[in-house]
Amino acid sequence: MRPAVFPRRSFFGTPRFAAFLALVLFGMAGCATKPPADDPDAVADYQQTNDPLEPTNRVFYAINNGLDTVILRPAALAYRWAVPGPVRTGVHNVLANIGLPIQFANDALEGKPRRAGDTTMRLLINTTAGVFGIFDVATKWGYPDHDSDFGMTMALWGAPEGPFLFLPVLGPSNPRDAVGFGMDIALDPFTWIGTGPNHPGWTAFKWTRTGLNAIDSRERVLDALDQIKKTALDPYATFRSLYRQHRRAQIEDLRNDNRATVPVWFPQPAAASAK
Repeated sequence: MRPAVFPRRSFFGTPRFAAFLALVLFGMAGCATKPPADDPDAVADYQQTNDPLEPTNRVFYAINNGLDTVILRPAALAYRWAVPGPVRTGVHNVLANIGLPIQFANDALEGKPRRAGDTTMRLLINTTAGVFGIFDVATKWGYPDHDSDFGMTMALWGAPEGPFLFLPVLGPSNPRDAVGFGMDIALDPFTWIGTGPNHPGWTAFKWTRTGLNAIDSRERVLDALDQIKKTALDPYATFRSLYRQHRRAQIEDLRNDNRATVPVWFPQPAAASAK
């Protein structure tokens, strides 16, 4: 299945890809029972929820919640306790800066040259003046950050989101965003750099980056997730609703960002994106 043009340990031959593919396929295993046609209210609710795999999704949510309770949340709490806020902000900025090549690729695929220009300038400014991305100087200089991933790119191309999925490790998703997640890994230059057993340094960097991304992401939502789990009658349904709202807001912002293309080095106020 692996073409010869890929390196020996390309993304398509790594455990990450195998696990990702297995999770997507296994997520299709169970389906919720569709209400009878003579109950129009139940049918309308079923269609609006768009979660035909709910039984399997809830199993995966329980697995995720268990892993989070035992591993990820304690690690995030320890990280918050041990690392001062300004240092955590710097780590987050570095991780975001490393991910800018993926963001630029999606900006280009979305046909948003002004966004691509902002991403280019953010990479140049924050890598240099921001000391390898520790400080977000670019935002202060008129180049704000924005969301961009391959799931959003496919949405802009007209691909439907499909039914709701809750995948172990990855969490809330849908078929479009699950495919987008895999494509973003394929678009990442670090997926292809330093492959093979002769590059132990690159391998250590990649695993360190993955671990820091997980802990940083979890720490940034510690309070919000704790509040949801404490107060929500059905946390699974709450996460499903919040995920969809968040993704649709991101895609709507993308569609509405029709700023005129100007030289990449010329900052343009973020408010102009509403044009």
